[in-house]
Amino acid sequence: MKNTPSEFNLSDHLNIVAKALDVLGIFALGYLVYAFYHDNFLLPDYYSTALVLSSLLILIVFPNFGLYLSWRGKNKFSRTINIFYAWGSALALLLIFGFFNKNLEAFSRVWFFAWSTSSFLYLVIYRTLLDIGLNHLRKKGVNRKKIAIYGAGQVGRDVYKKIKTDYESGFDAVAFIDDNTDIKSTKVEGIEVFAPDQLMSVLDTCHELWIALPLRAEKRVLEILFQTRHLTTVVRYIPDIYNFRLLNHRITEIANIPMIEINGTPLTASGITLKRIEDIFISSLILIAIFPLMLLIALLIKLTSKGPILYKQERHGWNGKTIKVYKFRSMSVVENNSEFVQATKNDSRITPLGRFLRQSSLDELPQFINVLQGRMSVVGPRPHAVSMNHDYKEKVANYMQRHKVKPGITGWAQVNGFRGETDTLDKMEKRVEFDLFYIQNWSLWLDLKIIFLTVLKGFFGKNAY
Repeated sequence: MKNTPSEFNLSDHLNIVAKALDVLGIFALGYLVYAFYHDNFLLPDYYSTALVLSSLLILIVFPNFGLYLSWRGKNKFSRTINIFYAWGSALALLLIFGFFNKNLEAFSRVWFFAWSTSSFLYLVIYRTLLDIGLNHLRKKGVNRKKIAIYGAGQVGRDVYKKIKTDYESGFDAVAFIDDNTDIKSTKVEGIEVFAPDQLMSVLDTCHELWIALPLRAEKRVLEILFQTRHLTTVVRYIPDIYNFRLLNHRITEIANIPMIEINGTPLTASGITLKRIEDIFISSLILIAIFPLMLLIALLIKLTSKGPILYKQERHGWNGKTIKVYKFRSMSVVENNSEFVQATKNDSRITPLGRFLRQSSLDELPQFINVLQGRMSVVGPRPHAVSMNHDYKEKVANYMQRHKVKPGITGWAQVNGFRGETDTLDKMEKRVEFDLFYIQNWSLWLDLKIIFLTVLKGFFGKNAY
């Protein structure tokens, strides 16, 4: 497993800034329009309430229209249409709230029209200015992504030409990979062609892999996907849309090139930031609340058995990085990672106190420290031992995709009954299925639901030993 090349992705982080500018800008415009129209800088309470509510609606509505996703290389006119629909939806919900609250007549129609119109223009104009700034930086070589193109045939060459023409999109094709041995180590369109056995080394220096093979090469595409299944590199497939029959699939467009994203990043920069805020807030509250309990458990472990209080095990974290996960020691023997053996029912290594700690999940309380450190999340796929990952990644399809988010103390699989020992391949497959569902459908509300279900039924489990 490898990580994609480290780079400060300016455009992704600007989406966090965009969210703040949306909320603050809409509120400020509402205040300024009122002050200008009424010649009064003291905003009435019901106007303030409406502006605060509109800010909350922005955070709820706008993500559903893709306004906080990366628009690198995409059609900006389509984004303006999305802004129109998103802002219109937020205003409609605001009016519905005012209707049921029976205070619509208290607001000036002139103010509402001027505010809603100026806000729409503001949302479009400042994003356009950001685009201009990003394009200027990309022309200077900042915030660019390196692309490897699999396929040096006509489709691949056309892709390269479009990338080169649309330089402001911020993509640089740096390598071709092709099955034709006759063109190995030669140059096509000015860039080097590598053999298939060099694919993994090429991807060490690239951010994304774009597969540009004919539709008849379906078997070869599957082989490439299998070869790269353990990587966190973004993989995209560029189809021939004129002959490709799409069945309930969504095509994205980057640099005017239609493509299907096969293996992308599940969380945007704003989503990562929101989840980190959630983790810090929740873990801080919980650690303050359970600190006396943790001291008591630490004392009991020290009094009842020899050995360290904490058990530190290496596990795979976000993007496959190795992290150390903390647990209260529950066994009389502390094994190293290469010899890890999963605990089983009536395991002789488990101490009497340790059995209670494991069954009640109290042994996992120190992992809230891991959350504060940024190694883990409160909610996410449970981290498995490194040796388990090496074993199961060859047996369970898409197993390593669990590592596209931070591991969690609790997760969707755990609250659905897949907690503790996974002594059969079927159990692990089901756990991975639930983990991937969580990754694909992540939201703040899903996290809160999982936390609630964990508190409700997750502390004791028949499979925890």
